[in-house]
Amino acid sequence: MIANLKSFFMLLAVTCLAVSVVPGQGSALTADLARKCSALTAKQFPAREPGNPAAGSSKGSGRVQHDYFNKCVANNGNMDVGTQSK
Repeated sequence: MIANLKSFFMLLAVTCLAVSVVPGQGSALTADLARKCSALTAKQFPAREPGNPAAGSSKGSGRVQHDYFNKCVANNGNMDVGTQSK
């Protein structure tokens, strides 16, 4: 009985490990798209002190910037530069 229970949990562990290793069906982020979205994000959220990334942005938190970048990637870099994501 205990041997069957051990082998069941061992099989379950191996199955979970195998499922976690299989890659997902995500879209690939290209270097060009990342550069374009990074530039758009930097333009939309200018630095408080130019040349000092630790000073933060004068227009929004890190979360807002991260959301803007993700929206840019989701839209394949087609963003309205004049509007800020909320």
